[in-house]
Amino acid sequence: MDKKNLAFGKTNFILLAVGMAVVILGFILMSGGSTTADSFNPDIFSPMRIKVAPVVTFIGFVSIVFAIIHKPKD
Repeated sequence: MDKKNLAFGKTNFILLAVGMAVVILGFILMSGGSTTADSFNPDIFSPMRIKVAPVVTFIGFVSIVFAIIHKPKD
């Protein structure tokens, strides 16, 4: 297989993997204990879950878009 015919280069795949890892990290930061019918868990309103995690996830999605549009060097 000729490498010139591939749409992505090695750098693109590395950037995609890093972006996916950051998105997964953001979703992990958003998860946690939940409120049940018997007890209320105030941690659902923690700054980590409502401010930091969405920003981390957004950065991951932006890096994935960058990895897709990044043109590999010839």
